[in-house]
Amino acid sequence: MTHKLYLEKNETLKKWAFAYYVEDNPIATDEEYDKLYHEVLDYETANPREVAEDSPTKRVGGVVRDEFNKGTHIKRMWSMEDVFQTAEVKEWLDRVVKNVGETKYFCEPKFDGASMNLLYENGVLIRAITRGDGVIGEEVTDNVRTIRSVPLSIDYKGQIEIRGEVVIRKDDFEIINKEREKEGKSTFANPRNAAAGSLRQLDSSITAKRRLVFYPWGLGQESLEQKNLSEKMEFVYEQGFLKPPYTKACNTIEEIEEFYHFLIDKRDEIPMMMDGMVIKVDEVLKQEQLGYTVKVPKWMCAYKFPALEKVTKVNSITIQVGRTGVLTPVAEVEPVDLEGAMIARATLHNFDEIERKGLKIGDSVILIRSGDVIPKITKVLTDRRDGSEVEITRPTKCPTCQSEVLDEGTLIKCQNMDCPDRVVNSIIHFAKKGSMNIDGLGSRIVEMLVEEEKIKDILGLYALTFEDMEGMEGFKEKRINKLLDAINDSKGTTLAKLLSAMGIEHIGAVAGKSIALEFGLGVVDVNEEQLEAIDGIGSEMAASLVEFMRVNREFVLKLFEVIEPTIEEKVEAVDNPFKDKTVVLTGTMSVGRGVIKEMLEKLGAKVSGSVSKKTDFLIYGEEAGSKLTKAEKLGVATLTEEAMRDMI
Repeated sequence: MTHKLYLEKNETLKKWAFAYYVEDNPIATDEEYDKLYHEVLDYETANPREVAEDSPTKRVGGVVRDEFNKGTHIKRMWSMEDVFQTAEVKEWLDRVVKNVGETKYFCEPKFDGASMNLLYENGVLIRAITRGDGVIGEEVTDNVRTIRSVPLSIDYKGQIEIRGEVVIRKDDFEIINKEREKEGKSTFANPRNAAAGSLRQLDSSITAKRRLVFYPWGLGQESLEQKNLSEKMEFVYEQGFLKPPYTKACNTIEEIEEFYHFLIDKRDEIPMMMDGMVIKVDEVLKQEQLGYTVKVPKWMCAYKFPALEKVTKVNSITIQVGRTGVLTPVAEVEPVDLEGAMIARATLHNFDEIERKGLKIGDSVILIRSGDVIPKITKVLTDRRDGSEVEITRPTKCPTCQSEVLDEGTLIKCQNMDCPDRVVNSIIHFAKKGSMNIDGLGSRIVEMLVEEEKIKDILGLYALTFEDMEGMEGFKEKRINKLLDAINDSKGTTLAKLLSAMGIEHIGAVAGKSIALEFGLGVVDVNEEQLEAIDGIGSEMAASLVEFMRVNREFVLKLFEVIEPTIEEKVEAVDNPFKDKTVVLTGTMSVGRGVIKEMLEKLGAKVSGSVSKKTDFLIYGEEAGSKLTKAEKLGVATLTEEAMRDMI
C-alpha cells in the first residue's frame, strides 16, 4: 500500500466512523469497517513514522500512566448560577435587562456528566483537561482521544478551547454496570459518576471501552468572528462535534418556560441524563458587558429540573421470578411522588446488591428515578435506624412453585421446568433452531398455546392434537398439520441436543454433547465429581446440572420416554492432525459450517466460536472477516477449507 492510498483509506475510515458515532447513521457494515480498519492498522504497524495524527486507530487507547499531570486552562472554566423556580428565572432575567437592556437568549439541555476543556492548535487536538478548580485540572488527553465523538482534527487553524460535557448514555450505563456486576466489581451510582470515573482511568484502553460521548456547550480561548454564541456553536458542530438533540432561541420568559417544560417532557426520551436547562445571553458583546462575579458568569444560569430523589422507607421485599427463572428482589416502599408519578416499588437487581448496600426491611432509603423507567435505591440511611429493622435473607425456594433454587451468588434461579413463571420461555428455548428445531413454533405461538391452556410445559407439546388447535386465531388446517409434523419429527433427536434444549444453566451444545457421550440416559443420576472428571466441565457447570436433575428428575425421565433420544456412542478418534486441537470456523464453506463442525468433532477436535491464543487452527471460507484478521494477528495457523480436507 502506498502512503497516498493509506491516507485515502484513513479518510474513508474517519468518514464511516463519523457517520456511525456522531450522525447515528451508519454507511458501512461492521465487517467492512473492521476490514478497512485492519488494513490501515497493518500499514501503520509497518510504517510507524507515517501514522496520521488523526488516525482512528489512535482511539483504542493503551497508554498506561502512573498519574495524571496538571494542566492550566487558557481561559478560566466557570461554574453556573443555579435557579429552581420561575420567580428566580424572572429575577435573573430582570438583572440582565437592567444592565444591558432587552436581549436574546440561547437555551439548551444541561447534560449531567464531567466537564472537559479541549485545546486545538493548527487544527489538531493538543490537550484535554478536566474542569478541576476552574483554573487547573487534570490532563487526560490520552483518554479523551478514545472518545469517538471528539474529532482529533478540525478545519480551523487558530487556537481554540472547546468546552463541553463527557457523558454516558443511559442504556450504555446499564450495560457497563451489568458487566461490572458479572466481574464482581462495585457498580457506578449514576451515569455522571461513571463518566468521571472512566475519564480518570490510568489505562486509556479501559476508557476506550466505556462508551463515552462528548457534547460541546461553550468556548474558552478563541478568535471566532461570529457575533452570537449560538452562531459560534454552529461553527463548532460543523467541525464534527455532536449537536444537542434540542436547542432554542428565546426572547421572553414565556418562551423560556415553554422550552424548559418541553425538555422535562423529553427527559425519559433523551438518551443522556439531564439535570436542567442552560439559559445564556446569546450576544457576545452583551456577555462581555455583563461580566462575571467571583464564582459565576452573569450572562448564563442553570435552570434546574425538579429533584428526582426522594427519601422513603422499605416496607417489605417481594421476589419476582423472571421468564428464565431468575429470582429478582423488589423493594416495596412507602409511596412517594417522583416527578408527578407515585412510586411504590424499586428494583434491587439481585441479593448481592442487597448485601452490598446493607439494606434491611424498615430502612429509610434514597430513591432515584434519573429519567429511568424503573426507580432505584441509591443509598441506605443507616443513621436513621431505630433497631426495629429486619434482616433480608436469601431465598432457598422459588416463591411461585416452591422448588429449591440454584444459588450461585449473584444469580439465584428456579430450575423447575414446570414453574408457571418460566414455562413460556423454557418452551421457546426448547423449540428454537439449534435446540429441537421445531419449525413453525415461534414465541408468539408458544404464548398463545400457554395462554389458552393448550399446553402447560414442554411435555404438553407432544400431547397436542389437531382438535386442540382447531379454531385458534390464525390456525388453519395446513398450519396445524405442519406444526404437528414438526413436533413429531423432533422425536428421536440426539440426547446431546435434548440436554442443550432443556435450558440447563451453563450447559450449552458443547457441554451437552460431552455429557451425553459420557453418561447416556444415566445423566439423571450423575454426581458433581463424575461430571468434573470430563474435560471442559467445571464445578459451576456440574453443580447446575446436578441441581437441575434433582429438581426435574421425573420430568426429564418422561421426556426421555416420549422423545426417545438417540444415544450416540463415544468413539475414540484415530490419530489425525485435528485430534485434541481447538478449531474455529469462519466464512462461507462449500457445505454448512454445522456439517464441518460435526465432522471435526468426530475427529476429536474442539470447535470454538471465538479466536484466542489457545486456538490451534482457524479454518476459513469465502468472505472471512474479523476472525481471520485476529487469527493472523495472533499467529494462529490458518487453513482454507480445501487445505483442511487435504490434511484429513
